Amino acid sequence: MHGAMKPDGGPAGPMTRRRFIRISGSVAGLAALGAGFARPGRASPLFHEWRGVALGADASLRIYHPDAAEAGRMIADALAEVRRLERVFSLYDEASALSRLNREGELADPPQELVELLATSARYARATGGAFDPTVQPLWALYAKHFGMADADPNGPPPAAIGSARAKCGYQRVTVDAGKVAFAQSGMALTLNGIAQGYITDRVAELLRARGVTHTLVDMGETRALDAHPAGRPWSIGIKDPRAEDRLLATLALDNQAVATSGGYGTDFDAAGRFNHIFDPATGLCAGRYLSVSVVAPAATCADALSTAFSVMPVERAVCVLKEVGATRACFVLMDGSMIEHSA
Repeated sequence: MHGAMKPDGGPAGPMTRRRFIRISGSVAGLAALGAGFARPGRASPLFHEWRGVALGADASLRIYHPDAAEAGRMIADALAEVRRLERVFSLYDEASALSRLNREGELADPPQELVELLATSARYARATGGAFDPTVQPLWALYAKHFGMADADPNGPPPAAIGSARAKCGYQRVTVDAGKVAFAQSGMALTLNGIAQGYITDRVAELLRARGVTHTLVDMGETRALDAHPAGRPWSIGIKDPRAEDRLLATLALDNQAVATSGGYGTDFDAAGRFNHIFDPATGLCAGRYLSVSVVAPAATCADALSTAFSVMPVERAVCVLKEVGATRACFVLMDGSMIEHSA
């Protein structure tokens, strides 16, 4: 079986990822749900913030620390780690380890992080019955090429072309060990965009934790809280209505947990919005079961992978997986805008 993934656009033209969460106490551009965070005109000397982009997604660090100079050094170290990992996982960088693997079909002496994340990806692929699968990049390439044509059929690629792309997918056909990563078939390609943001978020969180950081929020495309908010309450994470960014559908409380959201809305191939960047290669079609899916788990890697997989899974199947892998909560925004919540 094959499964869903949020493929990276690659050098041909990145697609921006619309964010589906709102973070408590955020500064300029995002409304605060709670008090206690640095804001323009009311800055806290204990909060230090960086904003930017990581792996094509909006990213931020909100560090709670009494020493501004030390906080600055930790932010610099965290960003250096992000840049290092981007050189492993990015499809925008033609020199990255992942790009070289896709181009050549095999990669000798792969970076340890690539081996680790591919092994983790295979575990989530098995846990979700193949609904998570990092080998769906051929489908992204097909849809991007199709809708990049001036006379593109608005109904999408022809069935034969979809079948051909599907034949190049399958996580079971990737050999992974410390000495080499290799594809079993030519034309295969990997994307880790459905899990790498979570993985990088976790790596940054672990780096900061090792430096003694507490009461901090890390968001490298997905969000992880180190301990509670400094005010003594959980961090409040609001799930946006994908159809109206100024409206929240729910608020999640995070304390030493992570949350990830996947949704095709806002990242469409076509002007009509019928085709998005999340695929179910079991059919070769774009996901259309939900507007978005949010998952809360102990680690961002897990939350990221599950929110990706759940995008093409029935709620009943997804809830079973939620419990099996140790995640704690899932929120499914249905196509009519209503939301279903389940806790493990």
